[in-house]
Amino acid sequence: MTMLPVQLAHELEPAVACHRWLVEGLWAEAGVGIVGGEPKCCKSFLALDLAVAVASGAPCLRRFGVTRPGPVLLYAAEDALHVVRERLQGIAETSGTDLRRLPIHVITAASLRLDVERDQAALRETVAALRPRLLILDPFVRLHRIDENVAGDVAPLLANLRTLQRELDTSVLLVHHARKGGHARAGQALRGASELHAWGDSNLYLRRDRDKLWLSIEHRAAASVPALALMLATHGSAVALHVVDSPSSTVLDVVERTPAERVIDALAAADGPLRRRALRDACRMRSAAIGPVLVDLVANGRVVQHDCGYVLASAPAVSR
Repeated sequence: MTMLPVQLAHELEPAVACHRWLVEGLWAEAGVGIVGGEPKCCKSFLALDLAVAVASGAPCLRRFGVTRPGPVLLYAAEDALHVVRERLQGIAETSGTDLRRLPIHVITAASLRLDVERDQAALRETVAALRPRLLILDPFVRLHRIDENVAGDVAPLLANLRTLQRELDTSVLLVHHARKGGHARAGQALRGASELHAWGDSNLYLRRDRDKLWLSIEHRAAASVPALALMLATHGSAVALHVVDSPSSTVLDVVERTPAERVIDALAAADGPLRRRALRDACRMRSAAIGPVLVDLVANGRVVQHDCGYVLASAPAVSR
């Protein structure tokens, strides 16, 4: 029988201070973790903001610096490829970078299953070939057919990703859903087995409180910063998340945005078409107020109305 490799504790390689963070204060260097939250909390927008930051070296959320920029590998299981490109384009523009120059590799396979050995091997080979600094898998629920509530089913998938992280020196980010209406501590509100919460070196949680969007940050081996207020804002055609410096001003900032901007924000954050009632609720506007706004946006070609609802002009209708 072959003995496992061992080393005296004092001989272990010390951490290099400048390599402690992949994104300073936000994500650990070569760490695994989760971006979690209830539906419509901009989880994918935050994951894509991290992708642009790591690939470009520009601060994530225009606030958190990147220690060592490098390639990013992304699999977006729920969004059409053109939607992924549009969102990345907007975040890159907001960050002052050119998407065409960024080493963001998007997996275009129709499916990727973390519980299938063939797909595990293909993912490993892809990571080994591209050597990304960050691997993003969005969302976890679309990447398997196991029972997320059974620890014995979840643990092997997470262990495989941990092995990938350690052997190929890459950070791994899983986008995962939280239970709707959960009021527990952020990590405890994640759907499924508790292994998901315990697995992460860095975990980011998004939650809504009426008009406010809050980001909680949790690290295994470092102090966490207080929760931050965020908002999804448009700049021309670009849509991206921004840190609200004064949380008390969050509601004021949202109210002062034009009705048209609020409608565009809601459609940009949606996974598919929204009917007028859903848009009205998302924008917190009266039916009589949102009607003329939609008419103008459709007339100007910025929004398209389909039988299944309204979408941005660049997004296709989806049958519901």
